[in-house]
Amino acid sequence: MNQKNAPVCEETRTHKEIIDQAQLNLPPQEQLYDLADLFRIFGDSSRIRILSLLSIHEMCVCDMAAILNMTISAVSHQLRILKQARLVRYRKSGKSVIYALDDDHVKSIILQGMEHINEDK
Repeated sequence: MNQKNAPVCEETRTHKEIIDQAQLNLPPQEQLYDLADLFRIFGDSSRIRILSLLSIHEMCVCDMAAILNMTISAVSHQLRILKQARLVRYRKSGKSVIYALDDDHVKSIILQGMEHINEDK
């Protein structure tokens, strides 16, 4: 077996029952593309840092920029992407704009990801 590739079966034989069940339950291709786009959004460390902050507490752009040592413009740019992906929402409070995670699903994704990477540590 080549060490650079994943292990493969020594015998080429399909399992009809497994194939049939998988084909019945596989989401439509368009949904899988949308899911891939969602995970692409999570693939940027600045956006993950922002989402992690917002999983702790809602806050304004200025506070996020100060905590993350980023410019307000850079944080704003990332928030626009996160808002378009429906991962964050905002509300106005006087002269401030307060951002929060869009819903509990987003926090759950962050927490499950952290749990996964810390599993074997």
